[in-house]
Amino acid sequence: MGLDELSHKPHDRLAAYLATDMEAVNALIRDRMASRHAPRIPEVTAHLVEAGGKRLRPMLTLAAARLCGYDGPFHVHLAATVEFIHTATLLHDDVVDESHRRRGKPTANLLWDNKSSVLVGDYLFARSFQLMVETGSLRVLDILADASATIAEGEVLQLTAAQDLATDEAIYLQVVRGKTAALFAAATEVGGVIAGAPEDQVTALRIYGDALGVAFQIVDDLLDYGGSDTAIGKNTGDDFRERKVTLPVIKAVAKASAEERAFWVRVIEKGAQEDGDLEQALTIMARHGAMDAARDEAVMWAGRARAALAVLPDHPLREMLENLADYVVARVR
Repeated sequence: MGLDELSHKPHDRLAAYLATDMEAVNALIRDRMASRHAPRIPEVTAHLVEAGGKRLRPMLTLAAARLCGYDGPFHVHLAATVEFIHTATLLHDDVVDESHRRRGKPTANLLWDNKSSVLVGDYLFARSFQLMVETGSLRVLDILADASATIAEGEVLQLTAAQDLATDEAIYLQVVRGKTAALFAAATEVGGVIAGAPEDQVTALRIYGDALGVAFQIVDDLLDYGGSDTAIGKNTGDDFRERKVTLPVIKAVAKASAEERAFWVRVIEKGAQEDGDLEQALTIMARHGAMDAARDEAVMWAGRARAALAVLPDHPLREMLENLADYVVARVR
């Protein structure tokens, strides 16, 4: 499969295959984000939900359920739940990060205010739990509640690890598994659970989601130093300006000379950034092969995701999920 196919086909094929289910998810989202008493809730939610995101996480839930032979109604509820949790975390993240762009558009906190973003995020979390309960599955509720707590824990860990050059790869991975991979893993796992799949398949789906989420976040962090604004939906270099210690920085710092370390201390720990510092950071990363090394790790995680699917039934959706893992890392070839 060529790079162009990898860049477009897996996600598009998945969206086309699940089009009817996704229409039902979108209808449920529109219904549940309504509010009779607070019109700002649907205004803020619609701005983000309808801003052109790929809806990857809810599609993972639908795909996992269908792959395991599910033909009931509750995969739609779970997909909407996953999207609400994701949207809530984005609203909160943009406040924490003081971001101005999300999915190529102004963030909700910029268009409205921080209070609206936080409170609407809280509303969406509450809505997500209502949707979970409607499935009647205590196990599903346990998985998604645990994921929600893990996401929050990952965000707090990132807060303490940010701007600290002592942050190593183990801490970075812990942050990524919390803030990103936890929801990917829960999204795929609950699809298998609601379908009543055998335990080995449910476990495989969780492993797939976790590994895909890690690869996805590593690539996202790489794109911040080398992707176009259009490709990543935010300003290139945002992580650098926000002094986030991501994998490319960690790998460059690990091999830094005394002079280079002094540079990282100035721009990351002290925040005394000047014109040309981003370019200097890229030069140092290139000198030590930090970007290539980070990409190799993303490829490894994508391979782990693909391998996990081996126990799942032979099905067009399985192939699409395998190709999706390749698509995630193809973005930084």
